[in-house]
Amino acid sequence: MRAFDLVRPLLFRIEAERAHALTIAGLARLPERAPADDAALATTVAGIRFPNPVGLAAGVDKNGEAATGFLTLGFGFVEVGTLTPLPQDGNPRPRLFRLPKDRAVINRMGFNNGGLDAGLARLSARRPKGIVGVNVGANKEAVDRIADYAAGVARASTVADYVTVNISSPNTPGLRGLQSGSELTALLAAVQGARGAVPVFLKVAPDLDRAQIDGIARAAIDSGIDALIVSNTTIARPALRSRHAGEAGGLSGAPLREPALQCLRDFRAATGGQLPLIGAGGIGSAEDAYARIRAGASLVQLYSALVYEGPGLARRITRALPALLKRDGFASVADAVGTG
Repeated sequence: MRAFDLVRPLLFRIEAERAHALTIAGLARLPERAPADDAALATTVAGIRFPNPVGLAAGVDKNGEAATGFLTLGFGFVEVGTLTPLPQDGNPRPRLFRLPKDRAVINRMGFNNGGLDAGLARLSARRPKGIVGVNVGANKEAVDRIADYAAGVARASTVADYVTVNISSPNTPGLRGLQSGSELTALLAAVQGARGAVPVFLKVAPDLDRAQIDGIARAAIDSGIDALIVSNTTIARPALRSRHAGEAGGLSGAPLREPALQCLRDFRAATGGQLPLIGAGGIGSAEDAYARIRAGASLVQLYSALVYEGPGLARRITRALPALLKRDGFASVADAVGTG
């Protein structure tokens, strides 16, 4: 039995958002240490060399408080945020719910964060040695959300190794409307004008039809976006068994595994391999991560599975991946991308 298996029942007695805050506070105190990764796991995306392909998704470390701690746990990169230009409280509590029987989470946080200035100052003051991306969003009350994204990209690019434009959260009303048509075109043009030399990624939702996927893929390629993160939480509700299954918000965790995998495959087909993809949603094991790589992901990101598998999950995945690559005759992660 892992140590986390003993601790988890105690954590689950604490209200979910409070337990999350305690976890972040604890990880913020971890000393900096660079775990050694198998050479086969190193990969380059958007000109950035990642020591391994397993990253921390945005939403875990919203304010950049524990990036060093997460890198110490074995993550190849950490994405902090979502950070908005102005601080905001987010939606009323409770807004984070565990679904243990489904190994899932529902959240309706609403981009709660201390603002770009505070988050970036924190990262600058204690800049981790590893790869750190910054996920940016628009304030709920912003009159011009595209201007918010342009400002976020411009400011975050002074600190981050890459910047992610998050237009896929279901918890800010109207935000997902930026994923299509003239609004997406205008957004990507504004972002490109603000980016400087830092790679920019775009994070999309899993709740898209094929026409929307084709439109996003074409717009991303035409605008010069460096990678797509596929995908965020879902507003769909498969059959769930847990007590909080009826809560509003974005669903993540194990029920998202297959929909997110299919969405990734669809984006791989739509982009024709022209654009790097980052797989997220429902990844809870080395086999899950490897399936995303074979389906077209150059990198993967974890979040909800950490609630159930504990902080050692990233290291367990990176220890198991080399054997999976070797089993199938691949010398590196890059060799396996899109072969499934």
